[in-house]
Amino acid sequence: MVKYGLDYTRCRWILPLLLGIGVIFGIIALAGQGWLESQTLPYVQRASLWQNCRRPDQGGEWSCESLMGYAWGRAAAATYLVGFLLLVICFALAIIAFAIDTLRFNFIRGIGGLLFVAAVFSIMGLVIYPVKFSSEIEMTGINMFSWAYGFGWTTAIMEICLGFFFCCLPNYEDQILGNVKPTYFYSSP
Repeated sequence: MVKYGLDYTRCRWILPLLLGIGVIFGIIALAGQGWLESQTLPYVQRASLWQNCRRPDQGGEWSCESLMGYAWGRAAAATYLVGFLLLVICFALAIIAFAIDTLRFNFIRGIGGLLFVAAVFSIMGLVIYPVKFSSEIEMTGINMFSWAYGFGWTTAIMEICLGFFFCCLPNYEDQILGNVKPTYFYSSP
């Protein structure tokens, strides 16, 4: 990407595309029912960021209670949601930044800083949830933090990695814009 510059049409939209994938993963984590699930048969417990569901036996009905009744449940949901909203804002800003013909590299560095703030909020929510869930809610059987929780961590890791890339990209401004003269290592005999 640095070799051809950001004006190279196929490379220009890689960063906003990766942010868009992070937004999709965040939506899956927010809407998914698989933050915590029973690991073995009979499946008696499953939880999302918003609620905890149980059933007494294999054929019974699921009974759900909201996690918003707990202070830690509201804190975990709020911090993860703030991190997700900051990610969406970064996605919109990245589309604007890369749609402009002349790149504003300080603007791009600001997006990187905002991604780090989003990662901090996301990680706070992802740490509060399992610690308080496992200590305050009785779990039966063998349980595991499952696929939707993994999508939440994938979103947080993407925020950190893309934050580094957005912050470091302005350091290569001359190479990206093609303002560097080539140096030749030739010595005459």
